[in-house]
Amino acid sequence: MAPIMPSHPDSETARAVADPVATSLFAGAVLGCRAAPFLPMSRAEMDALGWDECDVILVTGDAYIDHPSFGMALVGRLLEAHGFRVGILSQPDWHSAEPFRALGRPRLYFGITAGNMDSLVNRYTSDRKIRSDDAYTPGAEAGKRPDRAVTVYAQRAREAYPGTPIVIGSIEASLRRIAHYDYWSDKVRRSVLPDSKADILLFGNAERALVALTHRLAAGEPIESIRDLRGTAFMVKPGWRPADEWH
Repeated sequence: MAPIMPSHPDSETARAVADPVATSLFAGAVLGCRAAPFLPMSRAEMDALGWDECDVILVTGDAYIDHPSFGMALVGRLLEAHGFRVGILSQPDWHSAEPFRALGRPRLYFGITAGNMDSLVNRYTSDRKIRSDDAYTPGAEAGKRPDRAVTVYAQRAREAYPGTPIVIGSIEASLRRIAHYDYWSDKVRRSVLPDSKADILLFGNAERALVALTHRLAAGEPIESIRDLRGTAFMVKPGWRPADEWH
């Protein structure tokens, strides 16, 4: 398997001088922009806002509650403050790609997360028994997200719109960005990147990286060329070497 390269922090330092987004989360925010009452979850809600497409579609295994305790709401509102049109696919049916077409093709990318919790921790106890409830689902109903949700959602999004960039993040992706011991199968598994076929993984508290990534994609930079953002991981081909500015 090709190696997975984390970004080098030194190149980001140089970029920060020229890029205000790198130094402040709100440096590029659109002051006075009109916020949507709720981030749209359907075509009808997009039509009510006068949108014909979303710039970014966030896919989450949690319910959409417009409160900062729900990660996708916080991230969506942050991107909205920077002038991007953000839609939400909350707990989509993963048995086919059709629910992932509900908002159309995003202009920039799909952002994929399992939700506030790792999907396997959410579903199973430490004894590997299935939990009877889900704290991040209406009515605490269990079974509304798949196991290994980041991988499943990313694959369905790719199936729905081939060629659209896939960005993954959240605690589930962060803790699986490299080879890791998987308690549930009692095996060492490879990174989530090749299984999900994502273009880039943002790990940890990635708000700064996400804002910078979104602005660079909006400026027309191909996602496969973005290899210098701190807090990201990506697949590379055998023999690949870091750019000169990494040294």
